[in-house]
Amino acid sequence: MQRGDWTFHAVTDGRFKLDGGAMFGVVPRVMWEKHHPADALNRIDMTLRCLVARQGDRVILVDTGMGDRWAEKHHKIYAMERESNQLLRELAALDIFPDDVTDVVLTHLHFDHTGGTFREQDGALVPVFPKAEHWVQEKHWRWAHQPSERDRASFRPDDFHLLEEAGLLRLVSGREEILPGVMVQPVHGHTPGQQVVEFHTGEGVVAYVADLLPLASQLRVPWIMGFDLNPLLTLEEKKQYLSRALEENFLLVFEHDVDVECCQVGYEDGHFVAEGPFTLSER
Repeated sequence: MQRGDWTFHAVTDGRFKLDGGAMFGVVPRVMWEKHHPADALNRIDMTLRCLVARQGDRVILVDTGMGDRWAEKHHKIYAMERESNQLLRELAALDIFPDDVTDVVLTHLHFDHTGGTFREQDGALVPVFPKAEHWVQEKHWRWAHQPSERDRASFRPDDFHLLEEAGLLRLVSGREEILPGVMVQPVHGHTPGQQVVEFHTGEGVVAYVADLLPLASQLRVPWIMGFDLNPLLTLEEKKQYLSRALEENFLLVFEHDVDVECCQVGYEDGHFVAEGPFTLSER
């Protein structure tokens, strides 16, 4: 998709499954299963969609998927469907190679968003994108190093803690234009210091909404994950962000929705709704 002098592509690191009840919190299964059929273990299909944004010589990757460093038991728990180095394979299909990536924006440091940031080489961990600056909210960086007992299992320190030592870490404080035309907007309901990534193209905003809105069905404001540490805050953040997206005609890109890659926001009968949906190649 071309917007102004920006080019956008969706790439994936494969698929996995998570418990449907955890993904929808207090929403009854009879409601969410109409949109996301569950398997015998109550798990629903999820994709690991990352976003590539190119402008001139700058190549920006938003999030890095789950990566390859998983034991067989985890493949079974999460029903992973992915090839080795899948994200790199999909980038290569766009003629993008690890040294070409100038910036990696990490929305937050949960394992399904940053697992592909490091790889094993000769018994050590090395950055997958060795020439890229890696952008993280400072508040979230601190939280990820001392998480609560409730969300500790969502973090794997080996996915991110060596960024600082490698000189690749760039910490952000609040809403900020980190690069020309690239704004990050912190939201805190899911985890402190998550950031939505906005590309202001001159022809509209393309927003990668990460786990503020992991699935298009969650445009329904009360449909909030059980994983969220502060669901009432998520409720308010969703209303505020969706109101802005509606008013300013944002294109929202979803990280985990298998069927809906992106959409614009409409409003019908007192509810936010997805207009489209689209793929980036259709826009």
